[in-house]
Amino acid sequence: MDKPAVAVLFGGRSSEHSISSATAGGVLHAIDRDRFRVIPIGITRDGAFVLEDDDPGKFALDPAHLPEVVDNGTRIIWPDSARSRELNVVDATGTRSLGEVDVVLPILHGRFGEDGTIQGFLELLDIPYAGAGVLMSAIGMDKNTTKHVLQAAGVPVVPWVSVTSAGLRRDRRLWEQRIRALGLPVFVKPARAGSSVGVSKVEDWSTLEAALDTAFAEDGTVLVEQAVVGRELECGVLEGRDGGLPRVSVAGEVVISGRDFYDFAAKYLGAPGIELVCPASLHDGELAEMQRIAARAFEAVGGQGLSRVDFFFTGTEFFVNEINTMPGFTPISMFPTCWIASGMTYTELISDLLETALARA
Repeated sequence: MDKPAVAVLFGGRSSEHSISSATAGGVLHAIDRDRFRVIPIGITRDGAFVLEDDDPGKFALDPAHLPEVVDNGTRIIWPDSARSRELNVVDATGTRSLGEVDVVLPILHGRFGEDGTIQGFLELLDIPYAGAGVLMSAIGMDKNTTKHVLQAAGVPVVPWVSVTSAGLRRDRRLWEQRIRALGLPVFVKPARAGSSVGVSKVEDWSTLEAALDTAFAEDGTVLVEQAVVGRELECGVLEGRDGGLPRVSVAGEVVISGRDFYDFAAKYLGAPGIELVCPASLHDGELAEMQRIAARAFEAVGGQGLSRVDFFFTGTEFFVNEINTMPGFTPISMFPTCWIASGMTYTELISDLLETALARA
């Protein structure tokens, strides 16, 4: 029997292009080649779909050289209707078939990939894909919408104010009053960005304007969140099997010392001042409550594929900070680390996502 063909999609047009490319390096290295045939498809920063090299080392994350997908002159030709799943590639020698694709693994971060756009494209072609669906991806990408959905579902969230650039221009005094009512310190972040891109911590109101400018450079809607004093905890969630309940990993903890917060440099470039501890030290009852809330949050936004749920824990209360529907997936990222600590290998985690998608199809 032929092995299922997996198209691994990475890169993309968002500011998180390099993180997606680095994730591809880990996935291409770890995917079970005995079970799956791999077609690596990169998306350039301009949005061209190219046939990439099946070379994990090419996309290693190096602080001196962030990986990226460059235009190599090839072009992926997707099926022209839902009646076919055959992929073709055009290069200098002409057009050739890559065979039929059975499932797509979109490891894209940020807009034009994690926000429901690529999921909608694959839905139109009737090609199965791993991860969250169109609506869940769109909700999860927009932090303001996520908070409203979670709040309506009874999931505790951090107090926040969302403001648009247009709203700020119309009545800056009103919005600054609402923001200042949160008290100091606050975090300012774009509504639709990830990997801590565009995020600032404000500890003095004199720096608010600069923080807003940084966030507005990424998105037209910005969140200002009350800073919660407590531990930063995270856990992974996977879709249940055969209609079962969501599966939740053990908890990991981000221990911060010497940095303002868990920023891009600490997440991906090995900057000092951050320690990732997994499993986190929690009492059985605390872990059970955190896992219950994580599963509830996952189901509230759509309950498909995977997510990483981020918490603040005050010692008595858990607050959901964010839900990431395509979390950092490099081998050292918290999502796979939590599942490895729960007894699953990195390779098994990738296989689980693909098999869930194939079973759903």
